[in-house]
Parts: sequence; structure tokens; C-alpha cells
Amino acid sequence: MAIPETIQHVGRLISRLKHDTKANIAVTFAVALVPIVATIGCAIDYSMATRIKAKLQSSADSASVASISVNSAGYNAAMAMTSNGSVGAGVTEANNIFNGNAATFSSSYTNLGVTSTVTKTGNKLVSNVQFSADVPVTFMQILGYRKLTVTGNSSSSTTLPLYLDFYLTLDVSGSMGLPSTTAEAQRMQSISPDNYRQYPTGCTLACHFSPQNSACTDSGTQGYPTNNYCLGYAISRVSQSGYKGLLQTKASNPMGVQLPSSIVSGLPNSLYSNLATVANCPTDGTDSCIQLRLDAVGYAVNQLFVTANSTTKVANQFRIGLYPFIRYLYSYFPLTSSINGSTTNPSTINYAAANLATLLDTNTNTDLGSGGTHIDTALSSVNTLITSVGDGSAWNNTLPYVFLVTDGAQDPQVKGVPNGSWSGSNHATTIDPATSCTPLKNRGVIISVLYIPYQKINPVNTSFAGDEDDYANWNIPNIPASLQNCASPGFFYTANTPADITSALNAMFNHAVAEARITN
Repeated sequence: MAIPETIQHVGRLISRLKHDTKANIAVTFAVALVPIVATIGCAIDYSMATRIKAKLQSSADSASVASISVNSAGYNAAMAMTSNGSVGAGVTEANNIFNGNAATFSSSYTNLGVTSTVTKTGNKLVSNVQFSADVPVTFMQILGYRKLTVTGNSSSSTTLPLYLDFYLTLDVSGSMGLPSTTAEAQRMQSISPDNYRQYPTGCTLACHFSPQNSACTDSGTQGYPTNNYCLGYAISRVSQSGYKGLLQTKASNPMGVQLPSSIVSGLPNSLYSNLATVANCPTDGTDSCIQLRLDAVGYAVNQLFVTANSTTKVANQFRIGLYPFIRYLYSYFPLTSSINGSTTNPSTINYAAANLATLLDTNTNTDLGSGGTHIDTALSSVNTLITSVGDGSAWNNTLPYVFLVTDGAQDPQVKGVPNGSWSGSNHATTIDPATSCTPLKNRGVIISVLYIPYQKINPVNTSFAGDEDDYANWNIPNIPASLQNCASPGFFYTANTPADITSALNAMFNHAVAEARITN
């Protein structure tokens, strides 16, 4: 072939190659394949790291929650602490839970690290779990990476139940010995001889006095002879049909009946030895007894114990004490966390509450005194009794509540014990919240008041005891405002019936627990 032809042939080949792009597809794909593969590989490696992080995050979430859950080691340890700070048992528990969960997929990571903190501040418990781990990579190694490090944290918090003390300040003066309902009062009035000559429709006040005294005399007050004893309380403790069966017709007596002389000579114990008798009367309308106001309060207090026991989150969370008062405040059953006893076991607070009516003013108990209703003195004594006011964050830093249960009629009169003379005014009045209640509230004590309305006396005997009946009636409209001003804001309750008293005391307790959580 001549050189010119050869040159022309080569030129044509070059021209064809120049214009033929089919061979560039392979080259282009080969060049593009590297970043494509790298991108997919990175996505796979990153996806794997993301899944491992999600599992570790789930482990951290479980650990932070469980380490402060109710009855966990951390929770119980925090409740036992008397100050703020780290909760070691909670830290150990958080780490153990996290590591236990993470171990189920340990082949997927290396260099696992976890740091947990569990801290108590007041009644707040906070758990925090932080983690880090290395996840090995495959495809990203072409870019020079050997691992991806994942990190995360989880925080949980809870409000610890507070340690609360409840000082039940209970009015056991004469008017709290009245029958609990109108129907119970009618049953009492139909058979009680007390003060019948002054009140032919039935005894109103003073029928609770059991010893011989000037309130109930055969010659001056009684509807039939009682050996100068007031019988209202004794009658309320025995079978009503049985008592009626003892009464004999005697037209010369104001009530037209009388008890057998053998019974009269041994009163009041002769009733108890001859009739079916109860220690307390938790239910109204039964033949076995007549329920008095204090019986209803005692029953309600025991129902309060039931509520407290069902509400308790940790041991010894609630302490309750019974502090009745007449002239003086009496530590009838001091603060105790043992509130789940039997009402038939004399060593329990449950028994003490059930038999609250036995403390009615009988002019024999020197611890309580006798004569009037000294609410101001009682509240002042409670203020002295409460030596410290805590925030409830520890068993030795309790938050105190005072539950005042009363009809609110302040009566400054005094009677010597036993069978002493009367002194002071018997004209009912109200408490002064500024002097009786404010000192307690200024210390941070919550006062919750249950007002059991004083019932109007009808008919009035203006000649009896310096017209105390009228003064008592005139005082009734002033009572609610005085007690409401005594109570802490929102803590004033009213109850008329036995069922109302039970409901109100439970509501007071539940309110106290809820309020404590909010404010602390």
C-alpha cells in the first residue's frame, strides 16, 4: 500500500473512533461506580450505626426509668435519705439495667461506656444515663474510617411521696356528745330522763355527764329517779329495746315511768350489767346503741386510716395522732405510723379512735379538764407540740397538718375536776383566728378544719344556766366565718351527717396529700 493511502486509512480509523461513543459507556460506568459503591456502603454502615444507637437509647431509657421507679432500689434508698444528694443504689441499678440490656447485642459494638447519675433534691428524684459506643464499619473503610461513634442520654424524674404528720385535734366537749342525727336525737329524747324538767322535749346539753353532779338531780332536773346521775351516755351504750323493757309505769314521775329501784341504786354500772352493751356505736339507727357525734367522728377517723393505708407508697410515710380537747389538749394517742390495727385491740390507735366517745366531758378526766370548749387553748397547745416544720422530704423532716374537728362554739367556762364548781362565762362565742390559728400557719403548718354545725336549741329555756341557750343560738351564725378564717386557704369543710363526716375527713386527707405534692 502506498504511503498516502496508508495515511488516509489511519485518518479514517481515527475519525471513526472519534465519532464512535459506544466504548465510553464502560469507561464512564467504571469511573462512576467508585462513588456509587462508596455512597451505598456508607449508607449501609450509617444505617447499622443508627440501629445500634436506637437499641442503646432504648437501654438507656429503660435504665433511667427503672432506676427511680416505685419500690426500686434507688427509689427506696432515696426515701430513706435524710438530705439531698446522689443516690448510690440508684446509680448501680441504672448501670446494671443498661449493661444487661446492651449485652444482648454486644457483638455489634465496641468500647461501650455508660455514666449514670441519680440525684435526690427535696422530693424530686432525677435519673440520667449517658452512653457512647463504637460501631465498626465495612464500606467506609475505603474512605479511611474504621468505626462510627454513637452517643446519647436519657433523663427521667419522679416526685417522691412526702412524709406527712397529721395532728387530729378533736373536740370532745359536751355538745359533741349529742346524738349524731335527728332520728337518733328523737330516740334519745323518748327515754332519757336527763334535764327533763327543764327540757320536756328531751335533753340537749349536759346529758353526757355521767357522775353524780348538780346537772342531773332527782329532785330538780330528772324525769325519773337516777340516783342523781346523768344517764344520756350510759343509755346510748345499751340495747334500746332492753332499756325500754326495764322502764315501769310511775304516774307521779314527770315522764310517767321509772327504772326498778335495784337498777337505780347501782347506776350507771347496773345498766351495763343488766343489758347488752357496746363499747362504741359506729352505726346510727341500730337497736344496740344510739350513735353520738363523737361515735360518728371516731368511725370516720378509722375510715381515714383505711384511706391512708391504701395511699401509702413507702413505709412510715404517714403518722397520725389523736389529740382531743375540752379545757386542755390531751395526747390521747400520740403520732404513730402504725395505723392498720384492730378496733378491738386496746393497744392500737384504731381502737382509740373507735372509742373516742368515752372521752366526752364527764368531769372526771384531769388530762382533758371539764366545763367548756377551749379551742384556742387546744390550737396553742398543738403549736407547742409541733416542734419542727419540715418539707416532708425525709422521715425526720416531716410536713405537719392540723385537722381541727369541732362544732366551733368556743365556751370559756371551767368546771373543777371532779365535781368542782363552775367558773367563767358560759356564753358561747367564737375563736379569734389571728391569735389561735395564725401562729401555726405562719410556721408553715397547714390547718384543715372540719366544721360539724352546732344545732340550734329549740325550745329555749331562758331561765336555765343564765340563758346559755339563747347565747348558744345567737352565736351559731358567727361560727362558719371564724373557722373558715382559721383554716388554710381551701381547707375548710362542713359535715352534718355521719356519712358526711366520713367523706369530709377522707377528702381532707386526700387534699393534704395532693397539696403537699404540688407545693413541694
